[in-house]
Amino acid sequence: MESWVSLLLFLFCHLTSQAHEARSSTPVLEYLSENFINNVVQDPRTGRIYLGAVNTIYQLGPSLQMEARAETGPKEDARTCTPPASACQDTKPMPNLNKLLLVHPSNGSLIVCGSRYRGICSLLNLTNVEQQLYYSDSKGERTYVASIEDNVNVVAVMSSYSKDGQNFSVFLVGKGYGTLDSTKLISTRILQDFREWVVFESIIEASTVQTTPFAPKYLHDFRHAFKEDGFVYFLFSRTLDGTDNKNLTFVSRLCEEDHHYYSHTELQLNCGPNNRYNKVQAAFVASPGKELARVMTESSSDSALCMYPLSSINERLVDIISACYSDSGKIGGYPAVHIPYTTKTEEFCTSNIGVSELLKNFTCGADFLPSPLASKPRFALKANAVLTMSSLLTAVAVAVENDHTIAFLGNNKGEVFKVKLFSDVLFFSIFFSNYFTSGKDNSVLMSDVNFLFSVPVQTCLQKKDCQSCVELKDPYCGWCVLEGRCTRRSECRRAEEKNGWLWSPKQQCVKIVSFFPANLSCKNTEKKVGVSDFFEGINLDLYQVKWHRHRIEGISVKEVKGNGSLEFALYTLQYCNILYLTIYFFYLLITSHTVTLYNCSMGREDCSLCKNADPKYRCVWCAKQKACVYEKLCSTQGLENPYEIECPAPQISYIIPHFGPLKGGISITIRGSNLGIHKEDIKSITVVGAPCKHQEEKYSVSTSVVCEIGPGDPENLWGPVEVELKGGKRGTSLLHFTYRNPIPDAVKPAKGPKAGGTLITITGKFLDTGSREDVQVTIGGVECTSHCDILPSPQHFQFAHEKNDTALQFRSPTLNDSLNQHFKTYIQLDNWKRELKPFDYHPDPTFHELTKKVITEARFSKAMTAKEAQAFVGDVLCVVNTLQDEKLFLDPPSTTPRARSRRHRRDTRPELLDLMIKFGKGEWVVGSVQYEQKNDLSLYIIIPAVIVPMLLIIAISVYCYRRKSQQAEREYEKVKHQLENLEESVRDRCKKEFTDLMIEMEDHTNDLSEGRIPFLDYKTYTDRVFFLPSKDGANDVMITGRLDIPEARRAVVTQALNQFSNLLNSKTFLINFIRTLERSHDFNARAKVYFASLLTVALHGKLEYYTDIMRTLLLELMNDYVNSKNPKLMLRRSETVVERMLCNWMSICLYQFLKDSAGEPLYKLFRAIKHQIEKGPVDARLKKAKYTLNDTGLLGDDVEYSVLTLQVLVHGEGPDVTPVKVLNCDTISQVKEKIIEQVYRNLPYSLRPKVDSVTLEWRPGSTGQILSDLDLTSQKEGRWKRVNTLAHYNVRDNATLVLSRVVHTQQNYDQNQENHEERNALLEDDKVFHLVRPTDELDEIKSKRGSIKDKSMTKAITEIYLTRLLSVKGTLQQFVDDFFRGVLCSVAVVPPAVKYFFDFLDEQALKHNVDEETIHIWKTNSLPLRFWVNILKNPHFIFDVHVSEMVDASLSVIAQTFMDACTKSEHKLSRDSPSNKLLYAKEISTYKKMVDDYYKGVRKMVPVSDQDMNTHLAEVSRSHTDRLNTQVALHQLYQYASKYYDGIIASLDEDPAAQSKQLTLRLQQIAAALENKVTDL
Repeated sequence: MESWVSLLLFLFCHLTSQAHEARSSTPVLEYLSENFINNVVQDPRTGRIYLGAVNTIYQLGPSLQMEARAETGPKEDARTCTPPASACQDTKPMPNLNKLLLVHPSNGSLIVCGSRYRGICSLLNLTNVEQQLYYSDSKGERTYVASIEDNVNVVAVMSSYSKDGQNFSVFLVGKGYGTLDSTKLISTRILQDFREWVVFESIIEASTVQTTPFAPKYLHDFRHAFKEDGFVYFLFSRTLDGTDNKNLTFVSRLCEEDHHYYSHTELQLNCGPNNRYNKVQAAFVASPGKELARVMTESSSDSALCMYPLSSINERLVDIISACYSDSGKIGGYPAVHIPYTTKTEEFCTSNIGVSELLKNFTCGADFLPSPLASKPRFALKANAVLTMSSLLTAVAVAVENDHTIAFLGNNKGEVFKVKLFSDVLFFSIFFSNYFTSGKDNSVLMSDVNFLFSVPVQTCLQKKDCQSCVELKDPYCGWCVLEGRCTRRSECRRAEEKNGWLWSPKQQCVKIVSFFPANLSCKNTEKKVGVSDFFEGINLDLYQVKWHRHRIEGISVKEVKGNGSLEFALYTLQYCNILYLTIYFFYLLITSHTVTLYNCSMGREDCSLCKNADPKYRCVWCAKQKACVYEKLCSTQGLENPYEIECPAPQISYIIPHFGPLKGGISITIRGSNLGIHKEDIKSITVVGAPCKHQEEKYSVSTSVVCEIGPGDPENLWGPVEVELKGGKRGTSLLHFTYRNPIPDAVKPAKGPKAGGTLITITGKFLDTGSREDVQVTIGGVECTSHCDILPSPQHFQFAHEKNDTALQFRSPTLNDSLNQHFKTYIQLDNWKRELKPFDYHPDPTFHELTKKVITEARFSKAMTAKEAQAFVGDVLCVVNTLQDEKLFLDPPSTTPRARSRRHRRDTRPELLDLMIKFGKGEWVVGSVQYEQKNDLSLYIIIPAVIVPMLLIIAISVYCYRRKSQQAEREYEKVKHQLENLEESVRDRCKKEFTDLMIEMEDHTNDLSEGRIPFLDYKTYTDRVFFLPSKDGANDVMITGRLDIPEARRAVVTQALNQFSNLLNSKTFLINFIRTLERSHDFNARAKVYFASLLTVALHGKLEYYTDIMRTLLLELMNDYVNSKNPKLMLRRSETVVERMLCNWMSICLYQFLKDSAGEPLYKLFRAIKHQIEKGPVDARLKKAKYTLNDTGLLGDDVEYSVLTLQVLVHGEGPDVTPVKVLNCDTISQVKEKIIEQVYRNLPYSLRPKVDSVTLEWRPGSTGQILSDLDLTSQKEGRWKRVNTLAHYNVRDNATLVLSRVVHTQQNYDQNQENHEERNALLEDDKVFHLVRPTDELDEIKSKRGSIKDKSMTKAITEIYLTRLLSVKGTLQQFVDDFFRGVLCSVAVVPPAVKYFFDFLDEQALKHNVDEETIHIWKTNSLPLRFWVNILKNPHFIFDVHVSEMVDASLSVIAQTFMDACTKSEHKLSRDSPSNKLLYAKEISTYKKMVDDYYKGVRKMVPVSDQDMNTHLAEVSRSHTDRLNTQVALHQLYQYASKYYDGIIASLDEDPAAQSKQLTLRLQQIAAALENKVTDL
C-alpha cells in the first residue's frame, strides 16, 4: 500500500494533457433535470436510477431515459409550522429540497425525505415513483426524520431490528442539528406500523446514552453511513465544543443490535501532517480491502485523499473502550477517553473490573457502563495524505479491476480524476461532475447542478490495435488476441488462456501483415469447396492453436508455415450471402456443416426447456439475452461457453392445493420454471420442511412437479415449498403451504331414505383443504356420490306442508278434470318412490235451509272429517261438534262476533252475521245469524249512585286545600319580606366593602405590573420542593450542601461516589435497590419521600433514565392496584417511592411552565390575598384577620381602626422618605413588616432585612422614641397585657419614623441581647393579646351571669361576620379565575410532560380496561393533587416570598376548591356544610367543566413521543444538573444502601441479570471505599 501512495504522488500531474482527448471520444449518457439535483441512488437489482431533486423525484432507466417522476413541491409551509400545514398560519409556497434518498429493496419502496413539514418522509414505489405507498403528516414529532435547514446533511443506512421474536426493516439516520429540528444525532426509524410504533418513528430512545447536540456547541456535518460485520458506522465532522469552531473528523461506531446506543463510540481521524486536512467531504468503502477512503478538506482550497483500514479503526476503538473500562480512561498514562455531549467534569471511567471479561460479555456496552465514549485528540487515528490537490475534492468512489484498485475523484470544478495503483499511474480528467456515486461495474454516475451523466469507467474499444491498447496502461483495458479487439478482461472469451488477453506492455502483440487471396467465390449450393488461405505476420508462432471465427461456415487448420505464415482450408460454404470476409482467430474444428432454420425460443421460455431441446438444433440458453437462441446467435463476448452455462435456480410460481391434512397422503402440484430437464434431476422436495415423495410419472419438464406430502410436524404447520435439483440449486416458493385438518360442524339434512339421492350439505371450517379429487365422504361406510334420476312429470303434485317421524301431510291439489276419472297417487322421498292407494275426488257440497244449529246437506262425511271442516260466524271460528253424512252440528261463539266484510260493518243492522262453511279450499255462505240483545237497565241505576258521592268528596277536598294554601301563602309572604330586609342590609354592607376593596386592588395591580415577579432559581426551587418539608427543614444537608468528610478521604470518597452513580445508572441494580427498601418494615412513608427526592437529584443528569425507571415502577404499581386493590386509590398518597418520584418529576418538568405561564396569575393571586388581608385588622396573637377566606381565621369582633400614612426615613440611605400605609391598630412588628415591604419592594424577600434586625424610632419632637411590641408602658387589663400598637403610642397620620438597622457591635449586641431577652420574657407571658382576648378566658362573673340566650346571641353575632367572606371572595374572584384559566387552559401551551404522562395513563387504562372515572382520578392525583395544590398552598416554593399563616389559611380554601373541582363526585351541600365549601359552591360546576375540558383537550393534542420527551428532559438535565448537590445526594443515598446492605446483596445475588453484570462485586467495592474498610476485595 505504501508504494501505491508514493507512486500516486509522484505521477499526479503526469498525464493531465490527455484530459481533453479522452473526453472528446468518451461515450457518455446524460440526463438534464429541470431542478437542482440533491441526491442520486441506484437500485442494484434493476439498475434503475433515482434522482432526488428540488421539488421532484426522477426515476430513470439504466440508459438514463426517464420512466416516471413525482412532484414533491413546492409546498405551503412555514419555518415554524408543525404539520399538518392546514393548522398553520403565515404559510407560503416553499421549495422542497431532497434530504434523503434510500432504496428499500425488500418491499420495493424508495424512502424519500425532504425539507418541508419538519423533514417528514414518504415511501414511493420503486417501479413507479408516481405511486406513493405511504405518507402521513399527522403522527407528530416522533416521525420527523430530516431537517428543514438547507445546510444540514442527512445520511442513512438500511438495517434490521428485532423485538419479541419479530424482525423489522429499519434505517439508521445520522443528521446534523438545525434550529427547528429534533436534536437527536442518530435515530433508528421503523418502516412499518407495530403496536404503538408508526412508520418512520424513532424507536430507540437511548435513555442512558445521550447523543443530543446542544447548538451551537457541536456542529455536526454527516457525510457517510455504512455497516460492516454487525456494526454501523457514521462519518462526520464536528467541533469539540463552543470554544473552538474548528471542525474535526470523527467516525462513530455502534452495534447493529444495540437497542440503547450503549456502544456508541467516536474516534477522531487525522489526515495529513498536523491534521491539516481536517473536515471530511465524502467517503467510500472498498469491499476487497475493506478500507475506508475519505476525502478531507479544511477551510483553505486544497484537499487530500486519505485511506484508513477498517481493521485499524476497530482496533483503536477497542483500545478506547478498554481504557475506559479498566484503566480509568488512560492509555500509557495519558487521558484517552472523554464523554461527549455533556457538561459533567467528574471522573466517569472508574470501573476496575477485568477488561477482557467486560469486552467479552458486554461487546455492545451496558446500562451501567459509561457511554457514549469518544477519543481524546492525542489518540486520534492518523493517516498520511495519499493524494493532495489544490482544488477542493468533493466526491470519491473506489473500484477494483483485476486486483487493481482504481479511485475516481471529483472536485468542485466539475473535474473527475481516475487514479490507479500499480507500477504506473494513469490520470485523466472528465469535465462533468460536482459529485458522483458509483453505478454498475462498467460506469460511474455523476451529477452536477441539474445534469446527470453515466460515464463508462473505460474506453477500451476506442483503441483499434494491440499496441495502442496496451499503451493505455489502464487496468480496465487489454488486447483480446484471439478476437482482435481492445476489451475488458471479462469481455474476452479466452482471456484465461496463455497470452489470450494482453495487458502488460512487455507482452508482444500479434500483427497480421498480409492475407491472400483477398476474394473468395462461392455458390448457393451445398457442394464442398476447398480454398487455401494464407497469412503472413509477426509472432504467429507464439500461439500453438489457431482460431477462426465465422458465423456459419466451418474451418480447419491445414498447415503452419514457419514463424510468419499460416494456411488453412475452407470446406463447406452455404448461404454465402451472409459470409463474413473479416477473419478472426477462433478455436473450432468443423469439417462440414449443414444449416437448418429452427426457432429455438418457441415453447422454451426458460433455461431447462431450452436445454431439453434436440441437440441437433444446437439451441443454447443465452444468459445475456435471457432467451433460448441458436448457439451462434448468442453473443457471450468470450465470457463462457453457452453450452456450459448452468441454468438458474428453480423458481416456483404456484402450488396446488395450498392446504393439506396433517396426516398428509395427498398430492400437490408445484408449477414454475427451471424445474429440471429430466425427472431424475429432482433430488428432493420438501413441504414445510418435511420431505415430499416425488411422483415421477407426473413430471413435466421444467414446468411441473407432483409429489405426495407426508405427515405434518405439529410444531411447524406453515411454510414454503422447496425443490432441490442435482447440483445443489434450490427453489423456494413465495407462497406458503399450510397443514390443517378440515373441521366439519354440521350436516343438513340429518336424515334421509335408504334409497339415497339426498343432497347433503356439510358446513364447517377449512373444508377447502386439499383438492376436489382428494375429498371422499362416507356415510356409515357407504361412499357418498352424486346421482340424478329423470322421473316422468306428474300431472298434479303437491309438497308436504307438515312432516315428522311418523306422518306426512299434504293438501290435495285443485282438480278441474272429470270426477269419474281415477287418479294414481305416488309419494317420493329423494330416490325412494312408492305408489299409494287411489285418491278419490267427490263433488262439492250443496246446502239447504239453515235450522238452528244444524246444517243439512248430502255426502258430508265422504270427502271430509269433522277436524277438516271449518265454520265461521262473522270473523269468529265455530266449533264443529259432529259431522254426519247429511248434517253438520256447530257451537256458536259465546260473545257477539264482528262482521267479516265491510258491507256488514256499514250495515244499519249489526245483529245480522254471515255463517260461512269452509271445506278445504272451498268456501260457502249458507245464511245469516242474529244475536239477541240483553237488558242493561240496571246500569242506569248503579252508575249515578257511585259517581255523585265521589263528586261531593272531591269538592270538599278542594275547598279545604285552597283554604290551607291561602294561609301558607300569607306566611310565606311574611317570611319573604323578612328575608328581603336581611338581604338588603347584607347587600349594602357587601357593596360598600367591595367598592373600597376594588379601588385599592386596582392600585395594587398597577404597582404589581410595574414590578418583577421574584421567581426562585431552579436549585432553590427544587431544594424547597424536595427537601423543605423534611424533618430538618431549611437545615437539611441537601439544602445546605455541607458534608462532613475529612480532607484526606475526600478524593477517595468522590471517586467512590462516582462509581456509585454509575451503579445507580444500572436499571437492574436500581430496581433491586428500591424493591429491597420498600420491603423493609422500618422504611416508613417519610423515608420513602426523602429517598425519592435524593434519587431525583442523583439521577438529574439523566432524566430520561429517571423517567424510564419511574415508568417501570408505575407499571408495577398499576398492576398491583388494578389486580388486588381499589384502582381509584392509586397515586392518592405518597405510600411508595415511585409516587414521590412522580411528584418530583412533575415539579421538574413544570418549572419552566411556571415561569413562562402559570406563575404570573399565581403570584398575582398571592399578592391580592396578602393585600386584602393586610388592609384590615389582623390579630397578631390569634392569627385571625377581618378580611379572609377561611372562616376559622375570621376575626369575630368589629375592631375600630383608622388608616395612617407614615413618612419613613431609612437611616443611612439618604434624605428621601417613603410613604407607607398602615393601620393604627397594627403592632410594631406588623408596622415594620409593612415598612420593609414597601421600602425594599424591588428586592426579593430573602435579600430584605428581617423584622428583628431593624428598629423603628418615632420622633414627635426633639427626642426620639424607640417603638416595640412590648415594653414597660404596655397596657394591662386585669391579668391580660395588650401588645403595643401605633394607637398606644398615639402616632398620628403623616408622622415621620426612622427605620434603622441593628449594628452588631459588642456593646450593641449586649444591649440588643438585653432588649431581646426582655421582649422574650414579656412575650412568654401567656396573658398577652393583641385585638381580641380569647373567648374561653372571659371573666367568670360574666360567664356565670350570662344566660343561654346571651350565649346564643353571642354565637349568632359571630356568624354575622361571615358575610365578610363573601366580600373577600368577590374581590379575589378575578384573580382566582385567572389562576384556574392559567393552569387549566388546553388551548394555550400545555407542558409536554402533562401530555406525555396523560397519554401514558390513557394507554394503561385501555390495557387494563379501566373506566373513565378512574382515569379522571388518576390524572387528578398525578397532576392537580401532586403538583398544583402543593404549589398553590406553598407559593414560597416557586417565589422568593414570605407566606404568613393568615395568607396560608386563605390559600388552603382555594386549594380545596381546586381539589373539589377535579373530582367526579357530586358535592351535596346543606346548611351544615362548612363555610369554606359553601363559599365557592356556585363556581364549582364551572371549574369542574374547565377540568373536564382540559383533560379532553390534552387527549386531543398531538402525541408527545418518547424521543420528544427525552429531548426535553435532556435539555433540563444539561441546563440545571451542574448546580444541584449531586454528590451530597449520592452520599445520602449510600446511607440507605449501607443501612439495608445485607438485603440489597441478597436481592442482587438472586437476580441472574445482576450476577451477569457483577453488580454485587461493584457494590462491595464501593462499600469498601466509602466506609474505609479493608476487605479481601
